[in-house]
Amino acid sequence: MSDVTRRQILKSGAIAVGAGLLQSRTALADATWSGGAPEPNASIRVLRWKQFIQAEFDSFVANSKKFSEQTGVKVRVDAENWDDIRPKAAVAANVGAGPDIIMGTNDDPFKFSEKLLDVTDLAEYLGAKYGGWYPIARTYGMLGKKWIALPQGATGGCLNYRISTMRAAGFEEFPRDLPGYLKLCQGLKAAGKPAGFALGHATGDANGWVHWCLWAHGGKMVDDNNNVVIDSPETVAALEYAKQLYATYIDGVLSWNDSSNNKAFLADQISLTFNGISIYTVAKNSPEPALNAIAADMDHANMPIGLSGHPTEQQNILNTYSYAYTKYPNAVREYLRFMWEKAQVDFWETASNGYVAPPLPAWNDNPIWTADPKTTPFRDVLKYALPVGYSGTLGQASAAVMGDFVCVDMFAEACTGDQTPKAAAQRAAERAKRYYKS
Repeated sequence: MSDVTRRQILKSGAIAVGAGLLQSRTALADATWSGGAPEPNASIRVLRWKQFIQAEFDSFVANSKKFSEQTGVKVRVDAENWDDIRPKAAVAANVGAGPDIIMGTNDDPFKFSEKLLDVTDLAEYLGAKYGGWYPIARTYGMLGKKWIALPQGATGGCLNYRISTMRAAGFEEFPRDLPGYLKLCQGLKAAGKPAGFALGHATGDANGWVHWCLWAHGGKMVDDNNNVVIDSPETVAALEYAKQLYATYIDGVLSWNDSSNNKAFLADQISLTFNGISIYTVAKNSPEPALNAIAADMDHANMPIGLSGHPTEQQNILNTYSYAYTKYPNAVREYLRFMWEKAQVDFWETASNGYVAPPLPAWNDNPIWTADPKTTPFRDVLKYALPVGYSGTLGQASAAVMGDFVCVDMFAEACTGDQTPKAAAQRAAERAKRYYKS
């Protein structure tokens, strides 16, 4: 019998993809998995990110239960906040005991790559069967020629906005450039329903918009050779622009975590934020007419294009990895294979209203992405995303800088006037150099 458990389940209702990078689904339709059968009496523990949409978590657990029923492998599923997973994953790596599988974020697995289970065969099987991985997914999954993690997708960060307030600010369509976007934010504040963007240690929401702003102005933490270059005129320009944006935000964003903007938007306090589709899904499915009205007045947009002329989005990549200390490596691989097969993914994605953007293009044909046009912008975010270590390589340094919120803190210091933009950039450079050691 299966033994699927979960912790504190709440009862509540750019980078263009070239043709050569994505292999033909028809030519590779016969891909087969040749992994070993799960070990006898196997039992595995999964630590994953805590849900923002209850139906997403429930469908994930249902898929896990289905796996247990088919294989006899017991699966325990625990859920924690993104920022709580990181230290628990580090402890497990250091002591050599703990969860068999971690479903975390971004480049965290690169911190302890030598302690991870090799999933190369599994990743290449999935890529062959489902049209090839998006290039950004390969970046987050591979170290050299070896796969150390399986990207689960991205929590599809887009701009969530109220249509009526956008129009009150003088716009019939969402602006696509930096000057227009700033003007919109100023108009939203004048209309009495401002923007609100997390500027605290929010893994998804704060990192998403500040990295976009940095890259949109041509700034970056490191260059192609991993030299720290954050102290630059481009960074200063980004911080000066962000300071103007911050002046239009609702009060309190410095202490916001990844759920704060959801609450503010659903409370009708703000009209623009950076988030996944969870705000819209909760509002649309709510029994409360006031929230249904908010959903009807919402839409979504991808981030504006900056000075580079191409998308510069940072997406919160959900990245799954397993430790080599697991007693049941075959069961782990088989569980991951099962959960990444399209039948389970379609069920999960449909239940969650497209909360996770696909890392494999063959997952894009799920009707959830087109049945409601307000969902469609989330589908393609991995086509536009840059890796957090841009334009260097992912590794221990990039993961540490991300985990230490170096970029977020730099923006917070400059936006609040605690430091001048130049001083904030200099401080960020010194912090980053502690990790990027020559």
